[in-house]
Amino acid sequence: MVMGKITGVHGLDGKLKVWSFARSVDPYSPGNQLFVRTENKDDARAYVIEKCIDRKKGILLHLAGVDKRDLADALVGKEVLIRRQQLPEPDEDSWYWQDLYGLTVIDKHRGNLGIIDTIFPTGANDVLVVKNNGREILIPMHRHFVASVDLENKTVRTCLPQGYE
Repeated sequence: MVMGKITGVHGLDGKLKVWSFARSVDPYSPGNQLFVRTENKDDARAYVIEKCIDRKKGILLHLAGVDKRDLADALVGKEVLIRRQQLPEPDEDSWYWQDLYGLTVIDKHRGNLGIIDTIFPTGANDVLVVKNNGREILIPMHRHFVASVDLENKTVRTCLPQGYE
């Protein structure tokens, strides 16, 4: 499960700056295993977490075997993944992004809006990027817009205001 992205390095000893999608640093506990891969999805490599430091804008990770700046530089831009089993089950009204990808979005007034393609964070809410025949609709993941999420039936029901595009 994609949990973040390596955005840079910190210092000379291989620490990685990571933009984490998790609200907690618990999945990054020392001793846990994570995977680093590029977007082509075929080159994931396992690493063991040695240290995690919670920062205002993400986290700093020190991974076993990544102890020099040049080794860390080679990982910048890659995705960080964690096995689903290492994560706690989400609360009743929360979901992992991975669970929402590919769900059909159905609006109360407009009907089928398309499929959730990506999600990105903002300061206030995550935003669903819904695609349909080349069109994109951005929907804030907020109770005023998202009425329900039904993972079993693979649908998200929305109630967008008139004129919303």
